Amino acid sequence: MAAAGASLTIAAMNTSTSSSPVSPGHGAAPSLPRIAVLATGGTIAGAAADAANTSGYQAGVVGVEQLLAAVPALSAVARIAPEQIASVDSKDMALPLWSTLAQRIDTLLASEDVDGVVVTHGTDTLEETAYLLHLTVKSDKPVVLTAAMRPASALSADGPLNLLNAVTVAGHASARGQGVLVAFNNRIHSARDVVKTSTYAVDAFQSPEIGALGWVQDGRVEFQRGVVRAHTLASEFASGAQWPHVEIVASYAGVSRLAVDALVAAGVRGIVVAGTGNGSIHQTLQQALAEAVTRGVAVVRASRVGSGHVMRNGAAADDALGFVSAGSLNPYKARVLLMLALGAGHTAPAVLQKVFDTY
Repeated sequence: MAAAGASLTIAAMNTSTSSSPVSPGHGAAPSLPRIAVLATGGTIAGAAADAANTSGYQAGVVGVEQLLAAVPALSAVARIAPEQIASVDSKDMALPLWSTLAQRIDTLLASEDVDGVVVTHGTDTLEETAYLLHLTVKSDKPVVLTAAMRPASALSADGPLNLLNAVTVAGHASARGQGVLVAFNNRIHSARDVVKTSTYAVDAFQSPEIGALGWVQDGRVEFQRGVVRAHTLASEFASGAQWPHVEIVASYAGVSRLAVDALVAAGVRGIVVAGTGNGSIHQTLQQALAEAVTRGVAVVRASRVGSGHVMRNGAAADDALGFVSAGSLNPYKARVLLMLALGAGHTAPAVLQKVFDTY
């Protein structure tokens, strides 16, 4: 959701990053799970001058301590160690912050003092961050992202319940080994499947192709299915690698080749195309992309449609042109995977296709 400069009724309380181990806090009993809560900003930490305003607010201004203080029930769920990693509107998420977040999560989860991690995040790029962490975190301990569609200052703010549910999931034994999860509006989603589907509704996140993994409500956590694709410990990717320049272009009626030619000239390593329908590409754009492949640029076909999967065309098209199918990944998640794959040294179309078929 968009942020606007507004005078604030809620002030940020803590913007420093803590590296202290988890210790009993917020009145929690020592037997409770130990959960690190890493705050990055977003609408969940947003504030506006008017409690009825859910769009004209400033994101990321409420500190993590204040977010936790708004949810007294957390003391009965877990022992919390809060850290303020960043205070950004997630539309401005950047690769260095991704790297910092992934490495900090790995460090925390390597400690016996931490049973799981919750990340508070903005909704705009949450699905991208979640998938990046899903492929780079090296632990089977739970990592759960959550967010809010209404700022902390709003009437009926959804952030407090989402945060309580995320901590509940992160401390639950059944969440272990599921990769990175997203807890939002009482549902539990896999980072690979979840997408934002509404600009305003509190039920803004869905897993359109195969549905949520399970649900969380009133302290109860239930998974209806498990995660099948490789992730975390089974992933070959790590957080410390250099991630190459990968961009996204779209196919639409009357599209030109200007964007592709400019990106190739700028030295991009990969291009994901948000195609129409089953990843189909306008002939003008396809010609430009085929030429890009001959110049060493990896090209992945995704779809601009909100659900479904892109079928590989085989020798008739993809093999002949050197294109890769994104499968069921949307263009933004396909960009994340292509960036990681190229950073790991995978460049041949056949090898890249295997990567997309695996993750």
